[in-house]
Amino acid sequence: MARRTAADARDTRGRIVSRALRIAATDGLEGVTIGRLADSLEMSKSGVLNHFRTKELLQLAVIEQASEIFRVEVWEPAREEQRGLDRLLAIEHKWIDLISGETWPSGCFWTAAAAEFDGRPGPVRDALAEALGRFDAAMQREVGRAVEAGELPEGTDPGQVVFELRGVVMATNQQLQLQDDTSAPERAKAAVRRILGAPAQLPAS
Repeated sequence: MARRTAADARDTRGRIVSRALRIAATDGLEGVTIGRLADSLEMSKSGVLNHFRTKELLQLAVIEQASEIFRVEVWEPAREEQRGLDRLLAIEHKWIDLISGETWPSGCFWTAAAAEFDGRPGPVRDALAEALGRFDAAMQREVGRAVEAGELPEGTDPGQVVFELRGVVMATNQQLQLQDDTSAPERAKAAVRRILGAPAQLPAS
């Protein structure tokens, strides 16, 4: 019975976080409230509070869940590619596919959450900064490997390359969400290949 209770608690916690992530993807992390989740899941507020004592703890759990989705849908598939340029291209292409697909139909969670909290000090901002910092560090390592392999010019600045690649993702998200630009994903992939020195063909206008 104790094992079943623990498993039920984990399942309920997972349902709460998954629903909170869907809400956050549409209305931002501030849109995630205990009351709204309770109504959405047909639970009592106390039932939600049994798993998350505060809204902030719930927001932090959402960030953790978003990181896991990113790992599964972007990092893990890209790891199958050769280190260096091939893996860099795979990471960026998978990220673009993620924000333009069905997993996050309201756009890039990271871009939206960062814009929401970048000027608001606190644990949520810190968690977002840490997660995006890990992404950047991993990307910079791959740029370094590409340089070592002769795939990128010697003297290439990994920080600059990753800065430009991040800009592509942000622009893609804006074009998709604000302008309904269905050509944005292909244009983004062309921009990524140009930044990394690989041939790219712009989609027809």
